[in-house]
Amino acid sequence: MARLWFPLTVVTVCTVLGACQTAPDRPTSVEADTVEPVPHVVTADIQQGIENHIDEQARLGGGWFTLPHEGRDLRLKLVKVHTEYLANLGPRRHFACVDLVSAEGNVYDVDFFLAGDPGAMSVTETTVHKLNGQPYYVWDQKPDRTWVRTEVESASRHHLGVINGSDEFEFLYQARLPKLTEPAQMWIPLPATDEFQQVDVKSIVAPGRQEILEDKEFGNQVLYLTLDPRDSGRTVAIRFGIRRLEKSVYQDATQDPQRYLAPDRLVPEDDEFRRIAGEVVEGKEDELIRARALYDHVIDRMRYAKFDKKYGQGDAVYACDSRTGNCSDYHSYFIALARAAGIPSRFAIGAAIPSARNEGGISGYHCWAEFYADDKWWPIDVSEADKHDSLIPYYFGHHPANRVELSRGRDLVVEPGPVSGPINFLAYPVLEVGGKPVKVKPRFSFVRSADGRS
Repeated sequence: MARLWFPLTVVTVCTVLGACQTAPDRPTSVEADTVEPVPHVVTADIQQGIENHIDEQARLGGGWFTLPHEGRDLRLKLVKVHTEYLANLGPRRHFACVDLVSAEGNVYDVDFFLAGDPGAMSVTETTVHKLNGQPYYVWDQKPDRTWVRTEVESASRHHLGVINGSDEFEFLYQARLPKLTEPAQMWIPLPATDEFQQVDVKSIVAPGRQEILEDKEFGNQVLYLTLDPRDSGRTVAIRFGIRRLEKSVYQDATQDPQRYLAPDRLVPEDDEFRRIAGEVVEGKEDELIRARALYDHVIDRMRYAKFDKKYGQGDAVYACDSRTGNCSDYHSYFIALARAAGIPSRFAIGAAIPSARNEGGISGYHCWAEFYADDKWWPIDVSEADKHDSLIPYYFGHHPANRVELSRGRDLVVEPGPVSGPINFLAYPVLEVGGKPVKVKPRFSFVRSADGRS
């Protein structure tokens, strides 16, 4: 076990006390303050610091950022700074996490520790945290809010992102509108209460005219905003109270399972899917055994990577051909194969709530699937299983409590709906300005209740 401690609370308390109190042995007045002031640092300063470091090293490396790892030098390019994880650890000590991609398409999640003031930061430590989504170590927050780094081999389910039983937290969904030059419309998911999650909408702060729409086929609720140029730059902020139960195998008589054999726009019926599914399940008669074989096949075939413009659409054909993608691509590929094998399967999307800390930012959406066998629905999470071999059995039949479902289904239809047609899936806002799609990346954050876990 490798340990690295960061006394966040101690640093914060000492800073506050130093600003507000007089030390007992210090004179009440002095002629001059010889203590050098520490400049205020915001996350944008840390982002600039790490980007400057990577740019400078890439310049020296002929366009590549060179990183020693496991006995060889990796040649990498920056694809993303995880702004939700940027942190000031104390006076002149900072943390950044970035994604770097190799020429072979492997994605390395790298942790950096920096020292210094805004505009003059230097990197003091660099470690590879993940390769294609699979971690070499995990972070765990202790009760005193210090952090420890734990090797994966000795990590518990809790360290690997799983909270069993139940979880309770406040979830904040924020999105900032871009400059609007014409009338605009926005569609935002509103999570619904069901057997496994209780939702309390605590507040909705949003510009424009508001209306709640319902997707008739899947039962999703959608906040619909009618906007104009006066709303440019304004922020949508929706706060939810969520109590979520761990999901295992269950019965659901509300919909005919056979409906989930029908194709979606990006999960089509396809001869190649039928061929692959036929090979994987050949000689297997039991539906559950067939589903497990398909689950294992997706884990063996796919590689978690997010570095081109095609990933993240839940495109089963792209996933099949590229053998890479994120959670939406993994589950679309599984669903396509399962349906080709005659196993009803369905899609849902939301966010995974960190298990190792009790508040802060969330990196983005997460999605999962369910299939129907033995007269029950079986929850699965193939992409998370692919990151942690020890959790492959767990994620075949379970979803942990620490997540929130924002919507379910594909090709969602609401009225009024986007000019661009049915919504592929709904986690991030859908914005149309003058009838044309405009991308908006929301910010997710959470605060866990003091007695949230059980």
